Amino acid sequence: MRRCKGSWWLSVVFSFAFSFSQLWAQVDRIVIAAGTDEDHALQAISSEQDAAKKLAMYQDFVQKFSANPQAVAYGNWQLAQMYQANGDLDKALDYGDKALAASPRNLDILVSQTGLAQQAKNNAKLIDYAAKGGEICHSIAKQPKPEGVSDDDFAQKLNQEKAASQTNCDFLETSGFNVITTETDPKSRMSEIEKFTAAFPDSKFGDQVSNYAMYTLGPGQLNDQARLVSFGEKILSTNPNSVPALLLLASYYGDDNKPGSAAKAVTYAQKVIEVSKADAPDADKSHKTAAGAAHDTIGWAYLKQDKTTSAITELKEASALLKGQDEQQYARALYGLGFAYGKLNKLTEAREVLTEAVKIQGPLQAMSQDLLAKVNSARAKGK
Repeated sequence: MRRCKGSWWLSVVFSFAFSFSQLWAQVDRIVIAAGTDEDHALQAISSEQDAAKKLAMYQDFVQKFSANPQAVAYGNWQLAQMYQANGDLDKALDYGDKALAASPRNLDILVSQTGLAQQAKNNAKLIDYAAKGGEICHSIAKQPKPEGVSDDDFAQKLNQEKAASQTNCDFLETSGFNVITTETDPKSRMSEIEKFTAAFPDSKFGDQVSNYAMYTLGPGQLNDQARLVSFGEKILSTNPNSVPALLLLASYYGDDNKPGSAAKAVTYAQKVIEVSKADAPDADKSHKTAAGAAHDTIGWAYLKQDKTTSAITELKEASALLKGQDEQQYARALYGLGFAYGKLNKLTEAREVLTEAVKIQGPLQAMSQDLLAKVNSARAKGK
């Protein structure tokens, strides 16, 4: 069996155990058997030093062996790399796509095409290649055990295949994420996010992608609340502990005035507190901020339900966690706490927290000043 040279950064994978490897057909690998007509033709091409003649020979190779998908995939892949070297990226992508059509689950070719798309600044193709690769990577661990194979042998083979594919899978995942971070068009970004999350449901970039989705679907971008909620629920269906998705839904239902929404907000927010573990010794800023925002959401939900005493408990916890971590969230907790104290006619406590709130510049500063003035007026009348 002949090992053929690929580009300077990729090579075709060959194995004497070809018939066995086909039992595990989650990932395609190109194999050209030694001594075949295809092998002899490739030897002749490899011996040719003239680049133009070599290109023509690869084109003839693809035509001559068009009935052999392995040969078609390899020949077109080499043509793609040659056109890339010549700077013709459009033709390189076209020939690479022909190689993929012949070997659609080939991670090496997908990685090669992803690199080409990056070079061509073609985000639409790049995210498609990354998503296809992600689907293949994710399928490795889900393939069924063939009959006649022991559990131990099957587990060993899966681990070997995952290890062999890990570098390619990491590259595809990172490349797909980078498309999202650099995309300037909200509609395109959301389409890329949906493709990415479907292909990489357990991505190491999951929380960041969720944050991009919330920003993209929120005010100032697409402003699509229904789609925002749908996205959050979809994320939780695959990752029930996704803090961004839980906070998204807690905030949405906290702002919604429909019957039952406040209770839903509390449920989602309590899950955030459970997952964030803000009281752990090693809790960082992100964990404390998430838990603080969750306590704040619960506090406001309790205010809606006229559970003022319970609201004060939550808002005090929120302000303690958010102080020095997130000024705007901290201001919101203080304003809610001042409002709750005012409802219970605890004007001294209300004045204390609102005096702190008015020092924080932002959208709640004027509202805090107005509420503080009312509290001071009520205190003056009570003397």
